[in-house]
Amino acid sequence: MREPYEQPILENISENNSEMRHVFVETNWVVSYAAPAHHKLQVPAAEELLDRAANNEILLHLPSICVSEARRPIQERFKVRTEADRIRQFLLWAKDEEHITEEETEITRRVLDKMEGFVKHDLGRLETTLAGLKGKPGLEIFDLTQIMAQRCTDLSFQKLGIQAFDQMILAAILVRSEELSKSGEEDIVFCEIDADLQPWNSDRELKQPLATLYDNARVWVYGDFLMQAPAKREGWPGQPAQAPKT
Repeated sequence: MREPYEQPILENISENNSEMRHVFVETNWVVSYAAPAHHKLQVPAAEELLDRAANNEILLHLPSICVSEARRPIQERFKVRTEADRIRQFLLWAKDEEHITEEETEITRRVLDKMEGFVKHDLGRLETTLAGLKGKPGLEIFDLTQIMAQRCTDLSFQKLGIQAFDQMILAAILVRSEELSKSGEEDIVFCEIDADLQPWNSDRELKQPLATLYDNARVWVYGDFLMQAPAKREGWPGQPAQAPKT
């Protein structure tokens, strides 16, 4: 089955400010960016997006509510005590059963202690990290407006199958994108790594009416922070979203 968006990229990003690429991100980007240092290796492109924005290659747009929403998953997802304690329990068992040596046990314990120390330090700086986003060049953190709230209400009557918070994020991105489009901006994308707001399902088939909502707002959705996949359909956005041919 062909990817729903599997077509050559139509044009490159221009360095001209009048043709700036506008990139929307949401909570998962904040989580990836503010994660403890060793976790950032899993999603390095999150930080790279901010670097590109600082270099005036792109302009990032982030709904302000995503900052507060990111706190809980960061604190919960990156706790290391439980995982480290499981390894410590294994060490006790493995040493008693003579599967590992005393030296191996001690080295592993020291590594675990260091890991916990680094994570605790990074999480202790979480508020400083989040607050620092306000001053990052090339990043626009925007508040929700009454128009966005009304759009969220309108979306409630469409069968989107998403949670209330995601619905608010979607409304914010659609309205903001439409505003950018009306002001003459043409290169507008959304980097979304969570499946709920991606306009395709696990079989890579377009999800309706979500795909058409993005198309109507002139927003191309990437499934990564590298802005590589899926590539834009030929003729987009002039041609409406269609399910892939089998």
